Amino acid sequence: MHILNIAAYKFVALDRLPDLQTAMREALQTRAITGTVLLAEEGINLFLAAPGPAIHDFLVWLRQDPRLSDLPVKESWSHAAPFRKLLVKVKPEIIKMNHPAIQPSAGRAPAVDAATLQRWLDCGHDDGGRPVVTLDTRNAFEVDVGSFKNAIDWRIAKFTEFPQALLKHRDSLQGKTVVSFCTGGIRCEKAAIFMREAGVEQVYQLDGGILKYFEECGHAHFDGACFVFDARRALDPGLQPRVPLSPG
Repeated sequence: MHILNIAAYKFVALDRLPDLQTAMREALQTRAITGTVLLAEEGINLFLAAPGPAIHDFLVWLRQDPRLSDLPVKESWSHAAPFRKLLVKVKPEIIKMNHPAIQPSAGRAPAVDAATLQRWLDCGHDDGGRPVVTLDTRNAFEVDVGSFKNAIDWRIAKFTEFPQALLKHRDSLQGKTVVSFCTGGIRCEKAAIFMREAGVEQVYQLDGGILKYFEECGHAHFDGACFVFDARRALDPGLQPRVPLSPG
């Protein structure tokens, strides 16, 4: 497998978005990279694929921007690119929540890494002895493909429904350590901030989401696969595509 697939996001204040969009599109096109980049004043969200050298060269170019120098990237491999074309879009939000007061770039909610979450789930409680629950912030059809065992699932159809679902179920989370999670971290980051502002006392986001968890912990405490929005359909805990892609 020679196609490197990357997923990355960062909440960071960005300006001059049309200029950044033009530069980004040119940098990707010259390297024959396909996928999607979303740009907003709140940050960047991208899913890209190409042979490894092209992706690595692009990341060197991208990280020359001081705002993106520490952009964390999650990687997986496939036999062919799962994207047919390149899209670089400017959006109001890089993940739509319809709560403009939630600004992760102004300060993240506390994060827990994959190894720590696995340890907590092994024990059934956090380091302070509080019971731990995982909260899936993804859409219901994604959850149906796979999720953490016994994860809370409010059957939302789109992420903009999460705030109302949280307000409806908030009391059931009190007294517990809540770890929000999603595919790569972007939704659970906004969700964790919203929960803390809504009065849920002990909230963490899973740093890097399910994909980072698979990379570091494999299938521990996870049933099924992780849905992805491309031709691979889903990735198993070994980061292998559910739908194999043939080159050519």
